[in-house]
Amino acid sequence: MSVLPSGDQWGLRGGGYEGTVVSVGGGMRGLTYEGRPVLLGYGEDELAHAGIGQHLFPWPNRITDGEYTFDGVTQHLPLSESARRNAIHGLTRWANWQRADDASDESTVELTHRLHGEPGYPHQLDLRLTYHLTDRLTVTASATNVGRSAAPYGYGAHPYLSVGRPIDECVLEFRAAQRLEVSDRMTPTGLTPVDGTPYDFHEPRPIGATVIDNAFTDLPSTWSVSLTDPATGARSVLTSDTKWMQLFTGEPVGRTALAVEPMTCPPDAFRTGQDLIVLQPGDSHTTTFQVSV
Repeated sequence: MSVLPSGDQWGLRGGGYEGTVVSVGGGMRGLTYEGRPVLLGYGEDELAHAGIGQHLFPWPNRITDGEYTFDGVTQHLPLSESARRNAIHGLTRWANWQRADDASDESTVELTHRLHGEPGYPHQLDLRLTYHLTDRLTVTASATNVGRSAAPYGYGAHPYLSVGRPIDECVLEFRAAQRLEVSDRMTPTGLTPVDGTPYDFHEPRPIGATVIDNAFTDLPSTWSVSLTDPATGARSVLTSDTKWMQLFTGEPVGRTALAVEPMTCPPDAFRTGQDLIVLQPGDSHTTTFQVSV
């Protein structure tokens, strides 16, 4: 029996939405609403290229040089973004996740994975992902420290909003007061105001040729990013309450969709401690985001 690159496939249906959850990384291989794209997908015989639909445990974004110090011990992570010499997007994107529910409800899929200690991250976490469809998709991600020592932790997700046409032709709207500037290695260099810059989409306007691959913060307590097709009125929206989000205009996927990445902390949080979550033994943390039309 052959094995698919993204592992086991589980259909998810409800409220006019249809999607596919996969065992590799616990990710999502696309979402539609009444047949039109809401989240960018990829083929059954493909890998999840460009991070499509992946979850980022136990850190989102990048750690410069893969090096950080926690509890007085300097750790060295594999440089999974070798060209820029960074550790990127955590440790579970290519791990196999297990289905935890009884599969009796086609509107819900629940997955679990145990992250064991490894070089650079000597901690043990029990991870859980729940996908639930009603009039929207709700994704809940949680981590519990089942080890014996405190663990640094952050979470992010990597969905791409889509309305079925190139994003250059789409209208974007979101509110954020500050943007994180980065070097050519994507290393953070400092925050800068958003107002009045090419990254200001407080008022909805076309994306055009704007290139974005930045984290944003000083967000509303519950924030949203909407992508709209001005010709049809089709809209896809992602909503969350994280302190940070990353927007990426998706050059590796031909600017066909906009990555909207809720993040609990910024890049390099393991190095700087900024908005870093520290899970003591037995502690849990839960993050939720929603996708809708």
